[in-house]
Amino acid sequence: MCFGRCARCVGYKLLILALLCIVANILLYFPNGETRFASEHHLGKYVECLHGILGGGFLVLIPAAVFIGLHNGDCCGCFGHGGCGKSCVMLSSVLAAFVGILGSGYCIIISALGLSQGPYCFTHLQRNWIYPFTDSSGGYLFEYNKWSECQEPQNIVQWNVTLFSILLVLGGIEFILCFVQIINGILGGLCGLCSHEETYVC
Repeated sequence: MCFGRCARCVGYKLLILALLCIVANILLYFPNGETRFASEHHLGKYVECLHGILGGGFLVLIPAAVFIGLHNGDCCGCFGHGGCGKSCVMLSSVLAAFVGILGSGYCIIISALGLSQGPYCFTHLQRNWIYPFTDSSGGYLFEYNKWSECQEPQNIVQWNVTLFSILLVLGGIEFILCFVQIINGILGGLCGLCSHEETYVC
């Protein structure tokens, strides 16, 4: 097995996932494609946490770029052995994977909190902008008959539930991939960049 090839594969997957997280988070800012709710500050507090743009997005793009560029990181080796330099590069990728763990973890936590609290909307009962489902602790997700309590933005419950769920799943996949790369980086650092090459230990 080639550890470097595996890292690059993880990197390309993280790149796609990070871009999807950024798009999903941007859509959260514009319910039904309307901009007025953002300009009027009628968005939920967890929508504005940038968990998809910053956490699952840019903080995951960093390790993605590192993993994809691993094949260029030959270094100069140590004690005359080029393979040792490659092993050190693989070990350094573990640090980048930890950055991805932090970013994806942030995305997961905020997405879960956003789903639990529910949307910020204008209700016909209170005639005000509130969080009508806060006390349900996420139970509203299965009480579809209550979703109509939110009058504005239209279909905000479906909008939030769909996008927060997507971000939760994407963040979870990113977390798993970064964890896989931590193991891959450690094994690659100890065994050499590719198992079919001669192994050098620093």
